[in-house]
Amino acid sequence: MRATKEDKRLKEVISAKEAAKLIKSNSTVMVGGFLSCGAPDKILDELVKLDIKNLTMICNDTSFEDVDKGKLIKYGLVKKVITTHIGTNPVTGKKMHDGEVEVEFYPMGTLVEKIHAKGSGLGGVLTPTGIGTILEEGKKIVEIKGKKYIFEEPLGADYAIIYGTKVDKYGNVKFEGTTRNFNTSMATAADTVIIQADELVDCLDPNEIVIPGIFIDYIVKREN
Repeated sequence: MRATKEDKRLKEVISAKEAAKLIKSNSTVMVGGFLSCGAPDKILDELVKLDIKNLTMICNDTSFEDVDKGKLIKYGLVKKVITTHIGTNPVTGKKMHDGEVEVEFYPMGTLVEKIHAKGSGLGGVLTPTGIGTILEEGKKIVEIKGKKYIFEEPLGADYAIIYGTKVDKYGNVKFEGTTRNFNTSMATAADTVIIQADELVDCLDPNEIVIPGIFIDYIVKREN
C-alpha cells in the first residue's frame, strides 16, 4: 500500500525495521506513550538493533528498563532525555547520576504545552508552574498584572515516533482510551512523523479521527 501518482494522499507503509533506519544518530526524537500505554514498541525494538548514537529523546517518561523507551536508555542510544519523570526506570536514574545520560525535567503540563507551542507555530508559552523553585533558574520571568510566569520556548524534534490504535491508508488516526496521551501533540511538532498502527484500514469514519493524516509521513503496521 505505497503512495501512488493516482492518489498522493496515500501514505507510505513501511516495516518497523525500515522505520528505524530513518532515524539518524545525533538527532532529536519524540517518542509517544505514557509508560507502555500507547508506546510504539516494535519500532523502538528495531531501533535498538541499529548502531544509533547520541539521541536526544523527548518523552513523558522512560518507561521500564526492558521495554519500549526504556530499552533506548538501557542500550546506550540516548545522550539526553527531556521528560517529566524517570521513577519507573532505575537504569535512567543510575545513568543520570553516573553522568552517562543528561536528564532535563519539566512538569508534565509544561512539557506538553511546549510541544503544543511548536506544533501551533507559537513563540512560546507562559506558565506559573515552577515559580519560586529551581525550575525558574536561567529562565525569563514575565510579570503580568502582578503575577509571575516562566517563559518556556517551543519544543520540536527531527522525528516523532508515535502510536495509533487504528490508522487508515491516508494517515488518519483513531485512538482507544488513554493511548492517545502525548501521541497527538507530538504528531504536530516534528519534521518527520512515523506512526505504528495496531490496525491498518482503508478509510476511517471522519468522526473517529483524532490526528488528521496531513501530520503523518510513514505508517508501520504492528506485527505480533
